[in-house]
Amino acid sequence: MSEEANNITLSLGQDYPEIREAVIRICESYPGEYWRELEEKCDYPTAFVRELTAAGFLSALIPQEYGGAGLPLRAAAVILETINSTGCNASQCHAQMYIMGTLLRHGSVAQKQKYLPLIASGALRLQAFAVTEPTTGSDTTKLKTRAVRQGDHYVVTGQKVWTSRALYSDLMLLLARTTPLDQCKKKTDGLSVFLVDIPGNLGKGLDIRPLKTMFNHNTTEVFFDGMKVPAENLIGDEGQGFRYIMDGMNAERILVATESVGDGRFFIKKAVNYANERVVFDRTIGKNQGIQFPLARAYAQLEAADLMVRRAAAMFELNQPCGEAANISKLLASEACWMAAEAAIQTFGGFAFAREYDIERKWRETRIHQVAPISTNMILAYIGQHVLGLERSY
Repeated sequence: MSEEANNITLSLGQDYPEIREAVIRICESYPGEYWRELEEKCDYPTAFVRELTAAGFLSALIPQEYGGAGLPLRAAAVILETINSTGCNASQCHAQMYIMGTLLRHGSVAQKQKYLPLIASGALRLQAFAVTEPTTGSDTTKLKTRAVRQGDHYVVTGQKVWTSRALYSDLMLLLARTTPLDQCKKKTDGLSVFLVDIPGNLGKGLDIRPLKTMFNHNTTEVFFDGMKVPAENLIGDEGQGFRYIMDGMNAERILVATESVGDGRFFIKKAVNYANERVVFDRTIGKNQGIQFPLARAYAQLEAADLMVRRAAAMFELNQPCGEAANISKLLASEACWMAAEAAIQTFGGFAFAREYDIERKWRETRIHQVAPISTNMILAYIGQHVLGLERSY
């Protein structure tokens, strides 16, 4: 960590209590039964997202001049953490918070004036982020989707995968190659970011297909076949898209890490309550060290992860380099959350697999945190190379 990172102040405990209380009140109207029914139908939590939007929570990071709340990243993190801690699922709407940053930081004044107020009000949803491709995965600079300039528009061809919420979003942030890789001095050059009108392009060179997964994530495959994007929808300068996308990765990792913290709190609370009530062999199972110790260890690791997440958010707000802190936060929080999930499964025993308890649902939702966005191994590779100074391993 840099010397500057030593000069930060962290709020401990239940910071932003008013936000937490307001989010909890909304989440109370969407109990486990709501999420289980959605999963059975592979449906999207439209009512839940609409209520969060109406309350202003999904526009927390949009400046007030564009109709948002203009809150710091930590406040947005508290919103997502609280959602998950209640048993709800913030991943169905979290992308709007960190995708919006690319438009806010690198979009033109005209683009911000046109889109941000509509996003803040809920008139437009910006939930889809099209970067990953089936043949390149994490090797983003090798992506094959092309956007070729033709007059006043670009023609896009290619394919994306794991583009979540594309069927429930009005806008899509798209990363495509505008200059062939073999014509670029650096492999990170020649990539550009576009804002795509999804409804206006469906059936006109844009095809979106649902991709069923182990939990209800509403993810999709996206196919581009001559889709036209107006040149005015290019965000920033052509060829600088990779830098724009990377600029938002720290915020993404911090926000998703707080979701892991929220999930972990959900598991521990549910398991502790169950352990204090469940009686076997004439005693509560919570008296057994086999139950206590895994929960205690998970709680300790979750608290440590939470501190790291708060540190990363504070550094982000101070515009300090926070790549190390953001990546470590994501690593620690995802693993602490998974430990809490496993401890809850063991505590509930057979009942953990009964859908009505929501343990198995949240267990499935939680596992993705160690894979996406950014896998644990990619984080370890980043730490090894960029923090410890070891030779690049891939």
